[in-house]
Amino acid sequence: MREKIIAGNWKMNGTLAEARALVTELLAKLPTAEGVETVVAPPATALATVAELIKGSKIALAAQDMFWKEKGAYTGQISPAFLTEIGVKYVIIGHSEPRGRFGVAEPDFTPTVLAYFGASDEVVNRKAHAALKAGLIPIICVGETLAEREANTTDAVVSSQVTAALAGITAEQAAGLVFAYEPVWAIGTGKVCAGDEADRVCGVVRAAVGKLYGAEVAEKVRVQYGGSVKADNAKELLSMKNIDGALVGGASLKAADFVGIVTGAK
Repeated sequence: MREKIIAGNWKMNGTLAEARALVTELLAKLPTAEGVETVVAPPATALATVAELIKGSKIALAAQDMFWKEKGAYTGQISPAFLTEIGVKYVIIGHSEPRGRFGVAEPDFTPTVLAYFGASDEVVNRKAHAALKAGLIPIICVGETLAEREANTTDAVVSSQVTAALAGITAEQAAGLVFAYEPVWAIGTGKVCAGDEADRVCGVVRAAVGKLYGAEVAEKVRVQYGGSVKADNAKELLSMKNIDGALVGGASLKAADFVGIVTGAK
C-alpha cells in the first residue's frame, strides 16, 4: 500500500521569523499519523533554518527547485549538493510556475517576461536525473492549462510531460518517484478539479508510468493532486484510488489549514 504524502509548497513566502513561527506551530499541532508523510517546502533562504527546527521530527524537508549541475559558473542557481548538505529529502521539479504556465494571468508578465520562466520538458528531465544522482527524491509536477483542457488535450499533455520527465530513468528509480498532478487552471484560482476527475487524471499519470515500466512500477509511484487543496476538500480528494497525497500551496501557509489537510489524509 502506498504511503500518503502531503507536501506544503510555501512558494515565495516566509521570512526566517515567519518560517520559525509556522514550523513551531506545525510541530505542536500535526497529528502523528501512520501511513501519512508530511513535507514542507520553504523558500531556499529558509531551508537551513527549517532543517534545524524539524530535526528529529517526522516532518521531511523539500526544496522548491534546483539546478542540474553540481557546481560552476551558474549565478543564482542552487546545486543539488547544497540541498543534500542541509538535509533536504525532496525537491519539487517542473512546477507550472517555473515552466511559465500560470493559473492566474499576471498583468505585467509580457511574453518577453514570461520567457524568463520557460523551463522545458528537457530541463525537467535534466533536473530529475541530477536529483536522483544526488540522492534526492523528485516531486515531478505535470498538468494542463485551461486552454488545453477546453481543447480536450488534458490526457495527451499530461502523458507527454510524464514521458519526457522519465527519459533515461531506470525502472528502479522511477518506482521511488512522486508525481504531482496540478491542473494549471486550478493553481491559485480557488477552482478545484472535481474529485472523480482529479482521480482519473492521476490515473493517467500512473498509466503513463506503466506504459514505460509496467504495472508493478506504476503501482509503486505516488501521485499527488495539487490545485487549491484546502482542509474542507482534502478528505474527498485523498479518498480517491489514484490520489496518494496533495501538493498544497496557499493552505500550507496557515498551520491550522495544513494540519486539517494532513488529518484528512489519515
